[in-house]
Amino acid sequence: MVPDSFEYLMELRVGTPPFSILAIADTGSDLIWANCVPCTKCYKQTAPYFDPRKSSSYRTLPCNSNLCKALPHRPCADVSSCEYHYGYQDGSKIDGVLATEDLTFYSSAGSPLVFSNIAFGCNYQSSGSFSSRTAGLAGLGVGTVSLVSQIVPSLDKSYFSYCLVPKSDTQSSSKVIFGSAGVVAGSKVTTPMTVEHTHFVLRLEEIIVDGAGSVPVPPSAAGLTTGNIIIDSGTTINYLPARVLSSLVQEVSRVVSLPKAADWRGIMPLCFKVTGEPDWQKLPFITFKFAGEASVRLSPTSMFMEEAYQVVCLAVADSGSGPPIFGNVAQQNLHVGYDLDIPAVSFASVDCTKF
Repeated sequence: MVPDSFEYLMELRVGTPPFSILAIADTGSDLIWANCVPCTKCYKQTAPYFDPRKSSSYRTLPCNSNLCKALPHRPCADVSSCEYHYGYQDGSKIDGVLATEDLTFYSSAGSPLVFSNIAFGCNYQSSGSFSSRTAGLAGLGVGTVSLVSQIVPSLDKSYFSYCLVPKSDTQSSSKVIFGSAGVVAGSKVTTPMTVEHTHFVLRLEEIIVDGAGSVPVPPSAAGLTTGNIIIDSGTTINYLPARVLSSLVQEVSRVVSLPKAADWRGIMPLCFKVTGEPDWQKLPFITFKFAGEASVRLSPTSMFMEEAYQVVCLAVADSGSGPPIFGNVAQQNLHVGYDLDIPAVSFASVDCTKF
């Protein structure tokens, strides 16, 4: 698992023989996909496209198959192949054909593990804000066609975890671990989790700014019924309701004695001019307190991001009419574990470069 500009990419080995692609690790969606040959209407990527003709295990699915019926949109006749048309929150879009494929992983002992007949999307068209390094996406949500839903039930424990290295460390990598080998150990906090649609949902109770005050968070939020915030490895910054965001900006402003700056994109409402490490040290730690007394204390590098030269912004924006999100910047240097049986999410502060 390696950091990219706005996402984290995990290596998938697809087909027979295995073909390696870098795919966005996304707990906020379900479909596993890659851009496939010839993909004449796909965004520009630097890696080769996946060629299904070179894989002996690739099988297209008909529209009347159960896996096809699990997709949200399948505008095709029952006798035809299963087509999908997906749109993501950032406006990116993909179109393709659903198939089954073999995926190869490795055990903790280093031996290959092949999972057969995994639902896999082959794009013939894609557009949006995908980086050129991205060759696909690994949906780690809870839908029927997600990677988690398809491989975890066959393992020794319904569990997966990851550790996100700092985005500034482009030379380091970490792992996504499925099964009991990935259980978060040591000093950790655990909060209850619910599932809505393809999302993992938590309940955030308050946000505490070191040296200032705390910001209470309403128990309900737009688009959610069982909690008030989604945890999403595929979204960069945090998104909070307008009133919570306004109060958080006010509390942070009280304790930061740096010149104000502006986010050139107009998304993040609080930015500062930061000229070096001494200025970074003036930024506060911020604690997200989840249900179950699960307080996750986040360093300035997990709550602020460099938006332009010498401009650092609080990595939070207005969630508007959508659900609030706990994004991947905040999850840096946290071992995050998802126990699908309890269900619950655990957090432990670690050095992810040593994970």
